[in-house]
Amino acid sequence: MRNFFLGAVCSVALMGTVALLAVPDSHPNAANSETYRQLNLFGDVFERIRADYVTPVNDSELVEAAINGMLTSLDPHSSYMNQKAYREMQVQTRGEFGGLGIEVTMENNFVKVVSPIDDTPAARAGVKSGDFITQIDGQTVVGLTLADAVERMRGPVNSNITLTLQRSGQEKPFDVVLTRAVIKVQSVRSHREGNVGYIRITAFNEQTESGLQKAIEKLKAEVGPNLQGYVIDLRNNPGGLLDQAIAVSDTFLSQGEIVSTRGRRPDDAQRYNAHRGDMADGKPLVVLINGGSASASEIVAGALQDHRRAILLGTRSFGKGSVQTIMPLQGFGALRLTTARYYTPSGRSIQAKGIDPDIEVQPAKIETIATNQRRSEADLPKHLVNPGATGGAPPPADAKTEPVKPTAEQTAEVADYQLQRALDLLRGLALFNGRASN
Repeated sequence: MRNFFLGAVCSVALMGTVALLAVPDSHPNAANSETYRQLNLFGDVFERIRADYVTPVNDSELVEAAINGMLTSLDPHSSYMNQKAYREMQVQTRGEFGGLGIEVTMENNFVKVVSPIDDTPAARAGVKSGDFITQIDGQTVVGLTLADAVERMRGPVNSNITLTLQRSGQEKPFDVVLTRAVIKVQSVRSHREGNVGYIRITAFNEQTESGLQKAIEKLKAEVGPNLQGYVIDLRNNPGGLLDQAIAVSDTFLSQGEIVSTRGRRPDDAQRYNAHRGDMADGKPLVVLINGGSASASEIVAGALQDHRRAILLGTRSFGKGSVQTIMPLQGFGALRLTTARYYTPSGRSIQAKGIDPDIEVQPAKIETIATNQRRSEADLPKHLVNPGATGGAPPPADAKTEPVKPTAEQTAEVADYQLQRALDLLRGLALFNGRASN
């Protein structure tokens, strides 16, 4: 089965040679003649630039720019990738690479360790969050971009690399020798929110399906039979592999179509269906989406929405409803070309439209505002005593009522309002379903 990549990464269709395909025409010779005339025009312009441009030019860069210009004139997602860009795309797609296992950023011209990943060479070597990497194999990182530094730290598995670290509280930098290993990009993260399972999917790479299954199993074990449902967070997920979007959808569906793709020719159409079995055991689902949810994320959201398997909450998604095929060009990188549109189970295309959530919730912050108003009847002077109340005598009639001060938790901001709404919705559904079954 061909793999399609959506969003930042697309599927691979191997192609050894590149050929020009003639469009059927009532006058094929005339069409070919015009095509060759246009190609001669390209050659003339190319030679004129090489000969007369104010500074010398690189032939390869000119050709790459011309190819990329031709592709980007078609649509925003078709493009040419040189060998370096193609290799990086493959790393993102596989979700694993030979490296050290550290998340890094750039600060004061040095590479700063954000966090070492558990059970990786960096973690085992004692690299700590906040460490600065000043040299890589004896060469300073000053002047390098973050991408250049990351590329130097990646390399063949089992190869050694020496990092020079500067740690807070230590005057002198020190060297750490690490052996590169296979590092898997964690595209799925999860934790419990009370009796609700929260699952965040950041991208769709080759690790996503297995990561989702492990997350569900972990949450089932942690929460037990009181598990009320799951929040699937697809916000700001730019997409990825189509087969992984299908697998994620299939995890929560037992039957029916997940997505279909339709290309230029009728025989290019494909349909993908769910298999029997719902790993979530029919528990309620709330899927969070926003304007950064694109491509493969929209496939999952659209499938679960059309089958009424989940409630979508948040804001309208990005609206990328096209499929890109990656065609490797032997020795020259790869071609990313838009080859099809995809459709949700109900047959709708979300291209340039997006998916509207079932419940629109704009991102916001909440805080409890402290007031000087009395909070209840019990705070009023000379209020009637509840004859059934126990524990503690009422305050004296002439006692002054002090304003109620909120706790630190009450005044703290809730940073993720959309998530809180999703959790409230799931808990409400669990409560309602519990009552309905009694």
